[in-house]
Amino acid sequence: MLNGKKIFITGGTGSFGKQFVRTILQKYKPSKIIIYSRDELKQFEMKQKFHAKCMRYFIGDVRDLQRLEKAMSGVDFVVHAAALKHVPIAEYNPMECIKTNVMGAQNVIDACISNNVPYTIALSTDKAAAPANLYGASKLVSDKLFVAANNFRGGHDIKFSVVRYGNVLGSRGSVIPFFKNLITEGATAIPITDPNMTRFWITLQEGVEFVLKNFARMQGGEIFIPKIPSMKMTEMAKAIAPHLPQEIIGIRPGEKLHEVMCPRDDAHLTLEFHDHFVIKPSITFSAPLDFTSNNLGEKGKSVAQGFEYSSNKNEQWLSHEELLLKLQDTQEKEETC
Repeated sequence: MLNGKKIFITGGTGSFGKQFVRTILQKYKPSKIIIYSRDELKQFEMKQKFHAKCMRYFIGDVRDLQRLEKAMSGVDFVVHAAALKHVPIAEYNPMECIKTNVMGAQNVIDACISNNVPYTIALSTDKAAAPANLYGASKLVSDKLFVAANNFRGGHDIKFSVVRYGNVLGSRGSVIPFFKNLITEGATAIPITDPNMTRFWITLQEGVEFVLKNFARMQGGEIFIPKIPSMKMTEMAKAIAPHLPQEIIGIRPGEKLHEVMCPRDDAHLTLEFHDHFVIKPSITFSAPLDFTSNNLGEKGKSVAQGFEYSSNKNEQWLSHEELLLKLQDTQEKEETC
């Protein structure tokens, strides 16, 4: 699907972008992979690892529509991964968050339409479902923009969809590197915000594979949600630091006790497939689509009224052993590249 194609990644120097590029270079032979981001140092560092002939590094910001339109010329696939993601920083700098996560999202859409990009997937987060903080709210708006973009494509044969998943194991800024740094620095306890807190967890590679599969599945307008395991934060701390006690410090501003990926209010729009869910668009497109069957021939069915896919009511749970194996596998993949 990606052989000979041009692939464009906003925020491509982030954890997802690097793993995505690593996977594409191993499995496919694209004509170009364009990394679009605003940090020259991160691009310089990434170029030391990823310097295949197909690689291109473009300095640019998703806030800059004109630059986006020029950079996307001739592109076949777009992954929109750029975002301001830190909850406290977004709360303290609300308009900056909106400029990147909302206005930037619309700029990406406009640039894709201008350049007739056939396939675009925007990365979202569980925090966008029933958001309790500005970061989540801004990503919910972004999700709505990308879904609605399918109504504004006119005669263009292009598609926009969204991928929403939970916390990424070991990614920059996640809790696991934070816990490991505390251990290295000689901490005497591991801070836990609430003893009942749960989160969804996915590895970077699983996230990449899910995005790639959804490029093949997508009809346009879907929010794709993988079935992934949950874990209590207390259990995660025990697995990583079994020798240290835990200190309850209280929930931070904008933080939820549990995360949701398929809200109860969207149950009437939610379809269940073997390994994922799809939230159908609430708006009607000019060309009605049957989302119960995708382009891979997979069949889905409507969920029950009142259904909610939340981290505390999940059917899949990570054990200590499974967590440590996933972390080891992630580290080995990074070291072999």
